[in-house]
Amino acid sequence: MSARRLFFGIGLPKPLQQQLVRWRAEQFPEEAGRPVVAASLHITLAFLGEISDEKAQGLQQLAGRIRQPAFTLHLDDAGHWPRPGVVWLGCRQAPRGLLQLAEMLRAQAARSGCYQSPQPFHPHITLLRNATRPVALPPRNFHWQFTVDHFSLYQSVFAQGRTRYRALQSWPLQEKL
Repeated sequence: MSARRLFFGIGLPKPLQQQLVRWRAEQFPEEAGRPVVAASLHITLAFLGEISDEKAQGLQQLAGRIRQPAFTLHLDDAGHWPRPGVVWLGCRQAPRGLLQLAEMLRAQAARSGCYQSPQPFHPHITLLRNATRPVALPPRNFHWQFTVDHFSLYQSVFAQGRTRYRALQSWPLQEKL
């Protein structure tokens, strides 16, 4: 029985990925940290860890039962967590839909035996890794927004010294009323 490293998350539209990569290159010096590749920019909703295919199938079935409206995400905040060495982009005010979706997925994961961090959910996109030294954050005069109309189950694959994320399955959110 094989185990895969999985998580539920929200991918970013390709044009937004490109905008964020350009913005990051303008705002942060090269030595600030290791940039996350455009295709890997995402928001983790619930980390599942190394789980069996059987457990993954059960969680996929549960995810398919979630009925929730789409929502708009505003990216207007940034920060630096020195201990894990992460520079992130997030939202000053997380939409209720995002918090509810993460809460449902995290609760299902916990009930299925997947360890869930006791830390409160902090939706963010990791821009830089290995950012362990102080990083000057840009002024908060930036703003992007996009409609989140689906979420996905991703597999984290480590190959050739890099981690890549592959969407295994996606589920639609209902159209906004």
